[in-house]
Amino acid sequence: MAEHSSRRTECRRSRGLSAALVLVTIGLGLLSRNIPGLPAWLSKGAGDALYATMSFWLVGLVAPASGTAQASTAALIFCYAIEASQLYHAPWIDAIRATRLGGLALGHGFHAMDLIYYAAGVIAGVGIERAGRLRRERPP
Repeated sequence: MAEHSSRRTECRRSRGLSAALVLVTIGLGLLSRNIPGLPAWLSKGAGDALYATMSFWLVGLVAPASGTAQASTAALIFCYAIEASQLYHAPWIDAIRATRLGGLALGHGFHAMDLIYYAAGVIAGVGIERAGRLRRERPP
């Protein structure tokens, strides 16, 4: 049991780093939608993947002691729930979606391809986190 406990401490994320990654990822996501000449499918796909990566960082911010599998699962469930919510179109939620912030947070319409972009974004976040962890653990 002690080994599991020490391993959990070892995996603890930095809230400051998680917050910085959230902000950088939001910036990249907004930028991805505004690059002239970028094909629409790529700017939308990149934005959706970055949304999922940001969700992964947010889980790390809120629950820094969560394991990578827990954080990635939570981020993916969150993104899939947001996408599923786009099948629901009541006036009140569509009014929220009509605002800039509401549209960015909740999206507008369900697209099955977005589910793949979300998975790719979470996988990217996991890869970045693992690469950073390996770099920190490497002997000098």
